[in-house]
Amino acid sequence: MTFHFADLFGYGGLVLQGIGLTILLTLIAIAGGLTLGVLGALGRRSPHAPVRIMVGAYVELIRNTPFIVQLFFVFFGLPRLGLRLGSVEAALLAMIVNLGGYATEIVRAGLDGVGRGLWEAGASLGLSRWRTFRLVILIPALEKVYPSLTGQFVIIMLGSSVVSQIAVRDLTFAGSFIQSRTFLSFETYLLVGAIYLVLAIVLRRLSDRVGRRLFRHRQVPA
Repeated sequence: MTFHFADLFGYGGLVLQGIGLTILLTLIAIAGGLTLGVLGALGRRSPHAPVRIMVGAYVELIRNTPFIVQLFFVFFGLPRLGLRLGSVEAALLAMIVNLGGYATEIVRAGLDGVGRGLWEAGASLGLSRWRTFRLVILIPALEKVYPSLTGQFVIIMLGSSVVSQIAVRDLTFAGSFIQSRTFLSFETYLLVGAIYLVLAIVLRRLSDRVGRRLFRHRQVPA
């Protein structure tokens, strides 16, 4: 059996473009999804029942429906309500909303693991409840669940491969285009899979490094 990886070299620019867009979508989705997750976690702990119910319904909807269905709803369904988005914008919105649903529960678990002593410490310093949360509670809560969050970041990056279904020119789109032109399915998707593997490893390593810097002031010297 003969392989023809050399025939893929002429598509290097397209592959790099796909890698770049995949990375960009992932980074923006992480920032937006984590922010949404923090707000959602606060909503889950709200003293107001309607807020808790609404956030809980959002989490259940996201966690119990396929991401590709959520993506199609944003891209094909929302225009019926008058909201028309380009393919990249729709992909970003779907990724942020999806990650936000999972991050909500992860961050909530971190908040539940923070003792009341920190809240009392903030109050004793004369801080408002919001400032106590932002300055005293949030970082310890994120530290407790950071491995779960980084795992979810990798999952959303890998899940972004389906955005090619709405013509977003990501890495998977590039692979499908190359395969359709060369008919080298084995070589093309082996390359695409290897690139996703490298991206996942790099993202996890970078996330670990960010975590060490973010939480280093809390580490106790040996």
